[in-house]
Amino acid sequence: MSTALSRDTVPYRPRPGEIPTGPGVYRFRDADRRVLYVGKAKNLRARLSNYFAPLYSLHERTRRMVLSAASVEWTVVASDVEALNLEITWINELKPPFNVRFKDDKSYPYLVVTLADEAPRAMVSRKRGIPGARYFGPYPKMWAVTDMLEILIKLFPIRTCKDSDYRRAMATGKPCFAGQIGRCFGPCSGKVTIEEHRANVDRFVAFMQNQDPRIVRDLEREMQASSAVQDYETAARKRDQLQAATAFFEKSAVVLGDRVDLDVFGIEHDELAAAVHLFMVRGGRIRGERSWTVDKELDVPLGELVDVVVQNAYGDDLTPAREVVVPELPDDAEALETWLGGLAGRNVHLRVAQRGAKAQLLATATQNAKQSLMLYKTRRSADFTTRSRALEDIQEALGMADAPLRIECYDVSHLSGTNIVASMVVFEDGLARKDEYRRFTIPSSTDDTDSIHQVLTRRLAYLGRRPDDEASDTAAAGAGTRPDVADGDAADAPVVSERRRKFVYRPNLLVVDGGQPQVAAAARALEESGVEGIYLCGIAKRLEEIWTPDADFPVILPRNSDALFLFQRVRDEAHRFAITHQRQRRKRDISTVLSEIPGLGPARVRELLKHFGSVKRLRGAGETEIAEVKGIGPSLAATVHAHLHADGVSAPR
Repeated sequence: MSTALSRDTVPYRPRPGEIPTGPGVYRFRDADRRVLYVGKAKNLRARLSNYFAPLYSLHERTRRMVLSAASVEWTVVASDVEALNLEITWINELKPPFNVRFKDDKSYPYLVVTLADEAPRAMVSRKRGIPGARYFGPYPKMWAVTDMLEILIKLFPIRTCKDSDYRRAMATGKPCFAGQIGRCFGPCSGKVTIEEHRANVDRFVAFMQNQDPRIVRDLEREMQASSAVQDYETAARKRDQLQAATAFFEKSAVVLGDRVDLDVFGIEHDELAAAVHLFMVRGGRIRGERSWTVDKELDVPLGELVDVVVQNAYGDDLTPAREVVVPELPDDAEALETWLGGLAGRNVHLRVAQRGAKAQLLATATQNAKQSLMLYKTRRSADFTTRSRALEDIQEALGMADAPLRIECYDVSHLSGTNIVASMVVFEDGLARKDEYRRFTIPSSTDDTDSIHQVLTRRLAYLGRRPDDEASDTAAAGAGTRPDVADGDAADAPVVSERRRKFVYRPNLLVVDGGQPQVAAAARALEESGVEGIYLCGIAKRLEEIWTPDADFPVILPRNSDALFLFQRVRDEAHRFAITHQRQRRKRDISTVLSEIPGLGPARVRELLKHFGSVKRLRGAGETEIAEVKGIGPSLAATVHAHLHADGVSAPR
């Protein structure tokens, strides 16, 4: 291998033509032969070539995996389905550190009826494989299926006691303890024969299979009939059963047709973590849901993420439904369908819902996944021990003298070069201080680096000055960057003197959203200000790299480190705040352009914007189109058209 090649990639790269072009499974191993990563491919040569691209072009976490490995090997198989099965087997057996198990470690609870017993028993269990037993579920929580069983026992009285209690009761002729307190209705209670109990069990199983809501009407009719002949004891029993049936159907709302069985996967992910929310729909009703969140070792696209999630969701404790709805189909969707069909013993279809009730359910599952991911990150950053560790890790990574107890982060937002704004968010002790957020309006700028330079120049000018001196700074700023109060985040906007007093607080660390160019612009502003003792860095979104001034290489934080999570949260908050401010100004500017036209009041401005959607589209419309808007006649339409096309008048794009 040539020296140039070894500089661009890893030394163990296979020679050209050595890797086969058929389907197979590949394994990256380290120097101790430990398997680091297992993957599958329709075309091994095409897939592995992605890992052996020039190192600088690889994603940071992929690059780390490739550099951690010392060799790669592969196994050729006959089909995509065989590759899928082999990959799953090896991941479960070897547990490679760079593969993520998108599954929690808990099994699902089921409602079980032991049909092989002399007197079948209904119970809740996580154990699969009981001989002759019928399983219903799975259910999301143990308490959920337990509550359901209590309701069903009132509707279909059958045995619930343990086998040992049943045998003892039948031998002694004395009801079991559960039967004595009215919780068991098997032959051991002395109220029914084995044949009568078996008939009740058959009705119970038939109902669980079909879950026909007509039972509610039947019970109501039977209750009324018993009451009419003054059989009040039977009527009371039917009343209790009717209440139980009503409660059962209220606990499982209908979301789709009665015969629809499907699993819906909502997925939300970012560079470091992924959250999955699963809805299990059986008979058109949501019978269970499950949500879990995991750290990601490699940053993979959504299609590949779906592939891994679906593979790991099913197993001994969960069988796939006839239809599986996902947000995006993976490349090997057909092979995955075949594999799922083998687990289910029937055809399974993988779908992306585009419209209708299934799409709405997918949107709901995705929204739940978003909430899970946000809660996961919030809890992680809110924990005091975690925050302390994150600040210490940042101090060590950046070579700071002390931990960055006050961090200020800056982001710039604009729309095609117009309405340029910037944001400053503040984190103290790892927590957001929204009352100290600031917004900046930038009248003109050549690019983002110039905007960053302007913002930090203005902000750093406040450091080391007395509050009384700052009144003169406003006039000196002229057309420069102007700091605004962060309304919408603070409960009450502070008065001017209080705002400027807080604006003087000195940060330990300045963070800018961007890489080397943005950090260089910020460093120039820091040097020009003469302020010393403040550290500076930038976070580049594509690879989540931390750049420092005059550094040839970025600081790479471990992908699951608390420090990187804190950096991400600070950066994302600055971005959110900047975007919010930019949108507010954009909306205000559009209304300002129209409100300057004679004869247009607020109501007509709203009608114009509602009809055209933007000033840009309004400017492209003719007088006849404008006149069609409610409340706008030909005369006013001509005025609007003339004003928007007058020299020197331009609308925001």
